[in-house]
Amino acid sequence: MKLILFQFYFAIIFSFSLQAQSKKYNIHTVAFYNFENLFDTTNDLNTNDDEWTPTGAQHWTEEKYKQKLSNLARVISEIGKPENSNAPTIIGGSEVENRGVLEDLIKMPQLVNYDYGIIHFDSPDKRGIDVALLYQKKYFRPTSFSNIPLLIYKNSAVAKEDKQEIDEDPEAVNEPKINRNRVFTRDQLLITGFLDDEEISIIVNHWPSRSGGEKASSQFREAAGQLNRRIIDSLQQINPNAKVFTIGDFNDGPYNKSIKIALGAKAKKSEVPEFGMYNPFEEMMNKGMGTIAFRDSWDIFDQIIMTESLIKPDYSNFKFWKAGIFNRSYLVQTSGQYKGYPLRHSQTEVGFSDHFPVYIYLIKEMK
Repeated sequence: MKLILFQFYFAIIFSFSLQAQSKKYNIHTVAFYNFENLFDTTNDLNTNDDEWTPTGAQHWTEEKYKQKLSNLARVISEIGKPENSNAPTIIGGSEVENRGVLEDLIKMPQLVNYDYGIIHFDSPDKRGIDVALLYQKKYFRPTSFSNIPLLIYKNSAVAKEDKQEIDEDPEAVNEPKINRNRVFTRDQLLITGFLDDEEISIIVNHWPSRSGGEKASSQFREAAGQLNRRIIDSLQQINPNAKVFTIGDFNDGPYNKSIKIALGAKAKKSEVPEFGMYNPFEEMMNKGMGTIAFRDSWDIFDQIIMTESLIKPDYSNFKFWKAGIFNRSYLVQTSGQYKGYPLRHSQTEVGFSDHFPVYIYLIKEMK
């Protein structure tokens, strides 16, 4: 009798296993990468880019610029492999000077065949760096996009360097006082469109830096998180099942107030309430993983956070599968003081970035 029961149980498990193996899925990679100072070599009088010119501190020549583009193109083309043979369908980027550098990037040999489109707006950031979105036109069709400003203002907690930058801005002299007090930072870029035949929304972020110290500047990133939450709330009011990703360099880790409280992101799927947010990168942080290193300490500033609608156990439409940090060996410094850190640009070498890119997979059961 026991033998018969065992054989029956084994037959059920084996049948289920074969059924699972026979299922096929569509897969798309969504990624984010801080390109770290992707500047061209031309001096733009409207931005603070003097450092990134042939005569500037970085001696930024056309040869170095092209090498930087080639390096970034290599990374983008490989993110998500081998699980997905295709390059990212959607990739958010930060620290880009203008649309022109993105046009140069997508024309690189490693990327040109993917036929990427560009969504970009100039932001008021004093360094002249913006966020942007690249997308494969074959799979993603944008229907609307806008840049949403983050309005934050200096007070006694703001670092002296930030205060001087604003007060000494000659263009601000004739502006209303409230505008002269504004801390100019990157806009939040909101894109809605169709991934294959399903509507999704993406917010691309590069939240205010930790200039002046983490605690002193925390209020600005908390304000960024609150703005993010308002955008997501508005999308969910229109469609309670809205699929929304907020991606970017948040300049805070998964454990900081801007992410945990202002945005309300949870580390475990079981903890995510209806209309809540799930952050798969918090558990990676708890395991000691990181996307950026500072003073021999790792943190995850680069994250992809999503609405509860994307983690429901139903793969008849696109859902989150798993997440990762793309930290291949060629992206890592192999010697010197910063051995083990992300391989960034230096006076002697054109590197990649001081951040590792991050990615997630979306899958959908094929009919």
